[in-house]
Parts: sequence; structure tokens; C-alpha cells
Amino acid sequence: MKLKMLKKRTGKLNGMRLIRGDSFCMGSEEFYPEEEPVRVVSVGDFWMDETPATNAQFAHFVDATGYVTFAERFLSPQDYAGYSPEMLVPGSSVFDPPQGLARLSFSADTVPAWWQFVPGASWRHPLGPGSGIEAREDHPVVHVVAEDAEAYASWSGKSLLTEAEWEYAARGGLDGAKFAWGDELEPDGRRLAKYWEGDFPNENRAPPGLERTVPVRSYPENGYGLYDMIGNVWEWTADWYSHARVDGSSCCGSVGREQDAMQKSVDRDAAIAVPRRVLKGGSHLCAASYCRRYRPAARWPQAIDTSTSHIGFRCIVRR
Repeated sequence: MKLKMLKKRTGKLNGMRLIRGDSFCMGSEEFYPEEEPVRVVSVGDFWMDETPATNAQFAHFVDATGYVTFAERFLSPQDYAGYSPEMLVPGSSVFDPPQGLARLSFSADTVPAWWQFVPGASWRHPLGPGSGIEAREDHPVVHVVAEDAEAYASWSGKSLLTEAEWEYAARGGLDGAKFAWGDELEPDGRRLAKYWEGDFPNENRAPPGLERTVPVRSYPENGYGLYDMIGNVWEWTADWYSHARVDGSSCCGSVGREQDAMQKSVDRDAAIAVPRRVLKGGSHLCAASYCRRYRPAARWPQAIDTSTSHIGFRCIVRR
């Protein structure tokens, strides 16, 4: 039904690639525990956006619907009891390089020194008041939570990917490879994705204006004709996070199973119990010295109400 609706609206699936489903080896046992175990998973056919949703595409959605993102809303004191008043205003988390040397290890309940909540930061103002997306229309949209991504997907007649669909697509046919392009991070010294350049988090050697996100399609496509599956921005998926790997089929389970998975995704050590979704792909902040999650198997738990300057999304249409 969604495929027919989308074709009726556009005449064709512009900017999407048909991914033929198959079985593949999901996960990794070489990097982080939450990626284990490696096991065989199957996915069906689907059409997939070639790139993450861009600022221009998201602006079109907002113009057409009047949608207001989570970062642009005031938070309820009842829902966020214990939060200081300045944390209840519209805003989002922005990467802010710390002054001086920063510790790269920290406890689970500690926010790294390079993240700052910035009042007024949103997809329109990525760095806060005074910043904008002019001349950045082809950059991935950021400062969106899972609810925002799903609103866009629903409006466009699409869906978010499951974790398994995302990982299968990111591999581009290279089943079992460490990276989306093979087993070497930088074959022949070439960078094939947007990740950190320099000594994280203090030294950023990226060209001026490209220290954070870069335009989509700045790096080569993978074997399935998809861009930015690795690096640039993390991407929301439809799956609730579980430390034990699951098959990424949250879209197809019963209501009870879905509710159970959502409840199990909550970080019990957090001040407020908020369900978490799986993020995939890594971002421009991934670095060999800190976060080697610029790989198809990598995954990250993200609270569904938390937006940042390095999280975006893309969509699919299942056949």
C-alpha cells in the first residue's frame, strides 16, 4: 500500500534504491560486546533512500505540515520531574569541543564534557540561536528525535528501517566485512566516510566549514548505491535497544511483544525512565581513539526524547 501511494505521489521512487533481500551475517565479535553474537538473519526486499534526510527535505515536510520538532517544544515539568527550569525550554545537545585535554573514559551516568545542552538549538539552528541552515540545505538534518523521524516517514509514505534492514543495506553486499567497503578502514590511505579527522575531541583537521556534517554524497556510494551509511550522522531505526542482539524485526511483532521490547530498552540507571532505540552508522564524531562505530555492525542506544547535533535518519518502503 505504501509503495503504491508513494508512486502515485511522485510517479517513481525518486532518490531511492531497490535493495533485494537475502540472508546475511549480522553483528561482529571484534569490537564491542553489544554487537555480539554474529548470526544469520534474513530481510525482505525494500526501497531505501539513497541518503539521510536532508535539511531541504525536512524543511519541505515542515512547510507542508507545520510540524514542530521535539527540540522546538517546551518540556512538561510533570513529565520531567527534577529537571531544572533551564532544561525544560526548547533546545538540544550540541557538540562543543572542550578546552584543554578531555578524558575519553567516563561512567555510564556521566555526560561527556563535549556535549552541551543549548537552548534554542534545533534543526533550523544546528548550533543554537544565530546559526542556520542556509547554504547547508544538502547536509543531513539533525536535532531530530525518533518521533520526528517517524512523523516525516509517515508523511512521505515511508517507514524507518529495522536494525537488520539497516545493517544489511550498509554492508552493500560485503557480508562479514568489518567496514562498508572492506576490511581496511582507509584502503590506500583513502577516507571513504565522514568521521573524525585529528585527535578527538580537541583537534579537528577537517576543512573549514566541514568540521561537523558534510553534504550528502560527499563520499563514494556503497555496493547498493547508498551514500553516508557510515559516518556523517547516526541514524534512527525502528528497533528498541537490547544489549542482547535481536533480529531487528520490531515492525512485525505483536502489540504485546512491542510493548515488552520498549520497556526492556529503558536504561534503569537513568534519572527518568525513557525507552531507547537503536542508532546505526556512526557519525562525524567517531574516531579510532574513541568511538570506532563507523561500521555496519556498530549500534548505539539512544533515548527517544534526546536529540543531538549528530543524529539524523533515512527511510524505506517495504515491498
